[in-house]
Formats: sequence, structure tokens, C-alpha cells
Amino acid sequence: MEQVPSAGRLVQITVTEGYDLKGFKGDTPVTFIRAEFNQVVLGDSAKITVSPEGSAKYNFTSSFEFNPEGGITLDDLAHKPVFLTVTEVLPKEKKQKEEKTLILGQAVVDLLPLLEGQSAFQTTVPLHPVQGSPLETPRSSAKQCSLEVKVLVAEPLLTTAQISGGNLLKVTLEAAYSVPESFIPTGPGQNYMVGLQVPSLGEKDYPILFKNGTLKLGGEREPVPRPKKWPIANILAPGANNIPDAFIVGGPYEEEEGELNHPEDSEFRNQAECIKKRIIWDLESRCYLDPSAVVSFQKRIADCRLWPVEITRVPLVTIPKGKAGKTEKTDEEAQLSFHGVAYVNMVPLLYPGVKRIRGAFHVYPYLNSVVHEKTKCLLSLFRDIGHHLIHNNKIGGINSLLSKQAVSKNLKEDKPVKEKDIDGRPRPGDVAPSIKSQSSDTPLEGEPPLSHNPEGQQYVEAGTYIVLEIQLDKALVPKRMPEELARRVKEMIPPRPPLTRRTGGAQKAMSDYHIQIKNISRAILDEYYRMFGKQVAKLESDMDSETLEEQKCQLSYELNCSGKYFAFKEQLKHAVVKIVRDKYLKTTSFESQEELQTFISELYVFLVDQMHVALNQTMPDDVQGTVATIYISSEQLQLFAFEAEVNENFEMAAAYYKERLVREPQNLDHWLDYGAFCLLTEDNIKAQECFQKALSLNQSHIHSLLLCGVLAVLLENYEQAEIFFEDATCLEPTNVVAWTLLGLYYEIQNNDIRMEMAFHEASKQLQARMLQAQVTKQKSTGVVEDTEERGKRESSLGPWGITNGSATAIKVEAPAGPGAALSILDKFLEESSKLQSDSQEPILTTQTWDPSISQKPSNTFIKEIPTKKEASKCQDSSALLHPGLHYGVSQTTTIFMETIRFLMKVKAVQYVHRVLAHELLCPQGGPSCEYYLVLAQTHILKKDFAKAEEYLQQAAQMDYLNPNVWGLKGHLYFLSGNHSEAKACYERTISFVMDASEMHFVFLRLGLIYLEEKELEELTEAEDALSEANALNNYNAEVWAYLALVCLKVGRQLEAEQAYKYMIKLKLKDEALLAEIHTLQETVGFGNPSF
Repeated sequence: MEQVPSAGRLVQITVTEGYDLKGFKGDTPVTFIRAEFNQVVLGDSAKITVSPEGSAKYNFTSSFEFNPEGGITLDDLAHKPVFLTVTEVLPKEKKQKEEKTLILGQAVVDLLPLLEGQSAFQTTVPLHPVQGSPLETPRSSAKQCSLEVKVLVAEPLLTTAQISGGNLLKVTLEAAYSVPESFIPTGPGQNYMVGLQVPSLGEKDYPILFKNGTLKLGGEREPVPRPKKWPIANILAPGANNIPDAFIVGGPYEEEEGELNHPEDSEFRNQAECIKKRIIWDLESRCYLDPSAVVSFQKRIADCRLWPVEITRVPLVTIPKGKAGKTEKTDEEAQLSFHGVAYVNMVPLLYPGVKRIRGAFHVYPYLNSVVHEKTKCLLSLFRDIGHHLIHNNKIGGINSLLSKQAVSKNLKEDKPVKEKDIDGRPRPGDVAPSIKSQSSDTPLEGEPPLSHNPEGQQYVEAGTYIVLEIQLDKALVPKRMPEELARRVKEMIPPRPPLTRRTGGAQKAMSDYHIQIKNISRAILDEYYRMFGKQVAKLESDMDSETLEEQKCQLSYELNCSGKYFAFKEQLKHAVVKIVRDKYLKTTSFESQEELQTFISELYVFLVDQMHVALNQTMPDDVQGTVATIYISSEQLQLFAFEAEVNENFEMAAAYYKERLVREPQNLDHWLDYGAFCLLTEDNIKAQECFQKALSLNQSHIHSLLLCGVLAVLLENYEQAEIFFEDATCLEPTNVVAWTLLGLYYEIQNNDIRMEMAFHEASKQLQARMLQAQVTKQKSTGVVEDTEERGKRESSLGPWGITNGSATAIKVEAPAGPGAALSILDKFLEESSKLQSDSQEPILTTQTWDPSISQKPSNTFIKEIPTKKEASKCQDSSALLHPGLHYGVSQTTTIFMETIRFLMKVKAVQYVHRVLAHELLCPQGGPSCEYYLVLAQTHILKKDFAKAEEYLQQAAQMDYLNPNVWGLKGHLYFLSGNHSEAKACYERTISFVMDASEMHFVFLRLGLIYLEEKELEELTEAEDALSEANALNNYNAEVWAYLALVCLKVGRQLEAEQAYKYMIKLKLKDEALLAEIHTLQETVGFGNPSF
């Protein structure tokens, strides 16, 4: 075949060989191959006889010119394959002038590798038989017949910039379900069409069209997986319609990104996809996006958010024989019927790493004003831009399956289709106007706006929705890989492995010293029994201190006179030298006498301590002292530190936390606890050091990563914060708090799209967790729940701030500081409380997603202020008596309340105000008992007792029987000096069957109140309360002081002196309390042994 030289680049397709072929007239037929691309015949091969084994060596090369300036474009290569038709040449019969041919099969070659930067590739493509072909029955080898094909271009079609900056868009239209009842399969033929526009060359838009959908009656679900099909007409072999290695696989509704993905939608979708009528396309269309188009596409999504996908029905017009090029004049607008539109939320494609969205989308009537308001698009693809598409909608024209004869006839006769692609796409000269250029608020002149669409309204009445998939070859917004995040974290905080223990050195020196001490002690004991053994045996236990002191002097004299003392010193000298060198690393002379004396003093203390250790290991049990050392566990130290925090004795609390760190420096929980304490005291730098130390011990610890991120935000190190939060979501993708904190970070950065992505993911993980908990509970109890009721309850766990089918995000414009944010919350709650007091009805400013209302990406809030009727929602909620305590989990929760609990647990009160604002405005949140308790606690920490009392009153109204409400009210009154009210609240707290979150401080402060009121008849109760507190923490000086007061008042001298002794030992700092004890001791005449 002769090739015409041109300025473009040639794409060569070579068919080298065919396998497992056979014909109508035996197993060695004469065959040839015809190559076609873009409805143009590229050429025919020579006639080749098939071998008895079924192979044929064609070595047939054809080509077409690639010329993006006006010929074949990259977009053509993306969605149009090369068709290879194998035809058998039958032997001539008598008196037969021409050879007779029959088509055996058709193969499809996908040119997509050329758009991936390849300049050559080789593939084996199956040869799909046409109906009635002998290839439908495979040869004895049981292999499918195939062709070996090579594709070659002289140089890659894409430049390096196009490969790195371009993208490939794939749009798959699966079906439209629950279509109107007026759609019937009988009667005049109808072409069911769906279309949308995408930028392809910079700002220019190209339409993607799906035509000739098949109307099917209900009765069964569409099978999955099922192959995707080419959006191309004139495919002869049924199997060639399928795109190789491309399938529709479906999936759970809850994992879709569309509008009907909530549990309450499951029943309707099951009915629609099994029973009701539907229109099936199963077509995939591709579009190449050059680098400028990718930028335009990304900007368009950010600006418009919703993308219009139109659907319509057009009657098919039969072409009269012999009049293929003529068209009768008809009213084009009358041909366009049932014009609807689906609004596809494309924003998820701007989420980092997202390349695919798939979901179901409601179909609404196409109304000009609504479409423009939602999508900024004025022109309809079908009505305003695509007149020629409807005009040329003839049977035998677009996307109709034709026989072999119709193919050849159309190639010769159907001239009007020449200027357009067979799938309805315009040529480069017919580029449609850009959506962006259509964003004017002024309607086009001479075209009245469409304001009434009764046919389109039938889509709403029937509940019609389309299932659509949009996929990109590369994500529009790259996502950091987990390896990169881990590397960045290591760069900021290098991991610090535990120090390895040295088997020699200091450890060996210590062991040698202990051995020498034991040997010397045995030698001294032997000398003692030699000198005084008889005297000891005679006196036994009657020996007095004077006798022992005299024996000690005689023993020391004997050791010095005999030289044994100096021998013991020489025996011990080597072990001490090893300790100095290996333990203290002292190998050089001292620079001054003062330095030497300081070191000797330190060494002496250490050697004496180690001597006691060695002696305690050597002496028998009856020789050791009877006073046992009280060991304080790490948990006790944590409790003591927490108690000191609540009493605002921060110095003592810090000492306890540091002691835990000294004991176990490799325990990251200890570092986190100390860091949380530093957060409470607003020592953010120290808190950051602690959290980073914890993260260095375990760089996969989620809480450490989150707290490092929180501190980075507080210190305005935003780049580090993003790394920490993203790494946390990568390591634990199901963590609700991690996604929520990431969303709050994006809110600070004013990145609305990523904020919405993070909150949506957090909501999805929370719903999955709640659903799993319900399933587990049902399995454990054996209760099967009604599906409808379960769906209703699950729907209450809806997205964080998006109503069903809505893409509106909650965005809180938080002020610079926590005080300003809390003042805004206070003002809002004051106004809502006043409105509630005037009316018993709830205040509703609910916004639902009405298609007639514009969807704006602005700060839209969906709010409902609950009344007392909602009190049951907080029955199981738990208050926070202190930032370090845990909340109880309520029956219904939100991603923001989950995050609030985490932040209050780690005492990040500085960060809580932002999350409280979201909880207040969240549709599933709002003012609740738990919300008011958190708010009250933040005000107590600020010493704003008036506001705290107001919020506690609100909490009590919502859940009057919550012990945490009364416990926190008691603390509020206690701190404000109203001990009578505090006493009443504490007594009510301990009277509940359920304990409050922290009863320790309730008992402690209640006992203090009893003492201060000097009610002698209540001294027993005071002692019980103080004893309970003392049992929990016997290192509290104030507890011992108040116990001493009780014992002094009831006349128990021994107990009063013991309590006073421990009080002095623990260094009571309350001077007023100490003076009161001394006064009472002087009055009663006992209690102070030093008198």
C-alpha cells in the first residue's frame, strides 16, 4: 500500500502472524486483513493461505498520519482503537466473475501505550468471531484465535513535558436506574444519550457523549464484573465491543462518592437495580488532557465544584433508501425530550492521591437558572451546543451496530458524517465554547431561558439516578508517599534506640565492688565472733547499747593494731579504682582542689549506698532491719502528680512526673504524660520536647504524631504539622481523630477542599466503627434488628456536616485566640437560650440540598438547637472533671466530640476551642450535655466561674441525673469558696448508683468541707472520707494534716502524733492549716512529740 508523505508522523501497525485460524471451507482458507482507524480503511493485506496448523504469516503493515494540528489528534488515539478485520476469500465457482468473501472475525488494537510515552509496543490481540463464523468453534488446540501485532512510531508522540504534565481521563457510564415509567421498549426507536464537557486543549472544551443506551425491564441485577465497551459504532464482532482488561466491578454503596451512599439508601437502590427499569450503556470514553488542560480542569473543579452531566432522549429517524445525504426539516427542540441533568461533585478529584470517583447521582430536570447557579454553565451540551448531534441522529449513523453490508455502504454514501467523529465528537475546528467563558450572569440574547421542564420532572418523581465513574491516569493533586512522610519525620526527630547495656566496664566494676564488700564483711564478722562470741551467747538479747558501743571500739582497735584494717583497705582499693575509671570515667588529674573535694564527696555517698546494697544481699533475714521500704509504683506516681495538678501544686506535680521519667526513661507514655502536663501549664516548648522524645522512641506511635502536630500548630510550624498529621493518617487510616485534626489544620490554611476531604474521611471511619460495634453487639446478644430501623438509626450518624447528597462543608472562621472563640460561642449560646426560653419549639435553620437552590462552597452551616426533649442523647455521656480525665462515650457522637475527648485527655485546652466551635455547628452535634461540660471545664480553668456555672446549669437541664454534672458543680462551688453548695453537690454525687468520672477528689474535698465546718457530729464521716483519700494517695501532706486535726478533736493521741509526723515529713506548705494544728495541739496538750 503506497503511503502519501506528509509533515505529520506516521503510526505504523504491522500484523506479523495469525494463530489458530480456520475458514468456512476447511482448515486452510485463503484470508486477508483489512486495517481501519477513525472510520478510514488503512489498507488490505495480501491474500495468505492459512497453514494446516492454523497459522498465517501476514507481515502486513499499514499506517496513518498523526497530526495534532488538523488531522489525527492525541484525543483520537485515546478513545479510538485500530480494527483488524480478517476476511476469507472463497474459491471462484463456475461463471462467477468476482471472488466471494466472508468475514471471519475482528480484532481490536488499543493505542493507549502511545499516550504513555512508548514509541513501540508488541501485543497479541484476540480475534473475535462474527456471528456464524467458524471461529466460534475453536480448533483442536482449544486456543482462541489471535493476531500478533506491532505498533511503531519513529519517535514518541508525547514530549517529556506532556508525559509529566498531561493526563488521561476515563469516564465510564454504567446505567441509569429507576427511569420514568413512560420509557417503554416498544414503539418508535429512541436514542438515550448522556453527555458532559471536559477541557481537552487548554481552555477549549470537548464533549464526551454516550449514545444508544439500551432500555431494559427490571427483574435481575446487572452482573459484575462485566466488561466495559468501546463508544464506537460499526463493530462487527460482538466480542470486539469490549475494551481489553477493563471491567465494571461495582462495590458497596457506602464506599461510593455519590449521593445515594448512606445506609438508608440501600433498600431503594437494591429495588432500583433489581426490579425497576433501567438504561444500560456500560461505555468507557477516554480523553487526553494536555498540561494546560490539566491546569484548567483542576481550576474549574475548584471554582465550580459541581459538574453538569446531561441526559436526554431523542427519537431515531430512519434514513430512506437513496436519500442518505438529505435530512427532512424538523423542529430540533421538539426532538429533544426528557432533558435532565445530574450534578456530579468533582471535588474529591482534588483530594491528594485520589484518581477515581464512582457513585450514583440523582437526575433533576434541566433548568437554565438552576444549572447556571450550581455549575456556572449557561449553555446546554445537547440543546445549545450539540444541534448537529441531534440533527444527524439517524439509524445507521451514530453508534448503531451495522452489518457488513451497511459498513461498506456508509463508507461510500454517508458524506454528512465525514466532518464529525463516528462517536459524535466534533473535529478540532468544531471546538465547543468553554464552560468558563459561559459564566456570565447575563443570558444569551435571543434565547429565552428554560424555566419549565415537566418531562424532566419525571426523573425526580421516579427517583432516577445515573451510575458514573470518572478516573484519571494520575492524581491531580499528588499525595505524599508513606515512605516520604516517615523519612521527613526521621529528619525532624531522629529515632533514639535504647542505650545498650555494657557487659563489662561499669557493670563489672560494680559487681567486683559488691564481691569485695561481701568478703570483707564476712572477715569482720569472723573477727567479731572470735573476740565476743562467748559474751554474745551468754547475754543473748539482754545486751544494751553501751555494751555494743564498747565492743565496737574494741573491734576497731584490734583491727587497726593487727593491720587487718589496712589489709581490708588494700583489698577494696582496686575495686574502687575501677569504679572511678569505668563508672565515673575519671582518667585524668583534677584541675583544682575544689573539684577534687566535690568528686570525693560524691564518690563517698555512692560507695556507701552500694555498700548497703551489698550488705543487704549478704545479711540473713533476721539480721536485717524490720522497717520495710514502701515502694511507690509508676501508677501511684501518676496519681500523685494528677492530684497535685488539680490542687494547682504544679511544682509537686512536675516532681512526680520527672521521677517517673528517671525511673523509666524509655517509656514513651511517661513522656506523653509529662508533655500533657506542660500543655496544661502552657509551657509549649517543653511540651514539644516531651512529645518529640516520645516520637523518637517509637516513630509509628499515633498519639505521639498527633500531639507533635498539635504543638506544631500552636507554635505555628505549619509545614511540620502537616507532615505529622498526614503520617498519622497513613499509619492508621481508620483513626477518626487523626483525620479530624488534619481537617482542622487545613481549615487554618484556608484549604476548604482538603478540609472537606479530611472531615469526610473521618466521618466515614466513624460510621464504619459504629456499624461494626452494632454488628458485634447483635452477634453477642443474638438480636436481629429490623433493616429499616437500623437504617434510620445509622442515618443519624450522617456525615460531619454534609446533608445527604450535599457537598457543603462546615467551615469555622475561628479567631486568633481561644478567648475570642469562646466569647463567640458564649454569645451564640446566650442568644439561643433566650430564644428557647420564649418558645418550646426547637430553633431550626436547617438547609437541605434542594436542586432549585444554588450550591455554594462558602461557610454554610446546618444547625439545629436541641431542646430538653433531646436530653436522652446524653444519658451515657461523661463529664471531664479535669483535662486529664476520660469522657464516657455517648450513644450518638461526632468526629468533633471524639477529637474533643482526645484533646481534653491530653490537656490540649488551647486547641479545644476550635473543635468546640465545629461541634456546636455540626448537624449531628450541637449543644449537648457533654458539650456543656467541656465548655464549663474550660471556663473553670480560666477562673471564669460565672460562665462555668451557666453552662453547668444547661448541662443539668439536659441530663439531670448525670453524676459528672454534680461532681463538676461541686468543684466549681468549692473553688469559688461556696462550700455549703459544694457539700450538697458532692453528697448528691456520691449518692448516685453510677460513680462520677473521678471520685477521688470528691471524697477528698468533701472531707475537707466537713472539717472546716467544725461539725463534730460529722467527724466520723470526715475521717472516713479522708481515710479513703489517704488510701489512694498516702503521700499527700494535706490529707495527713486533716487526719491529724480529726484525731486531735476526737482525742486519739497516738494516731494524731503519727499523722502529724507524716505531715511534717511530707513538708506541708499550707501555713494557715499548720498554725491551726499547732493551736489545737496546745489546746488539747498532745499531738506534737517535739513538745
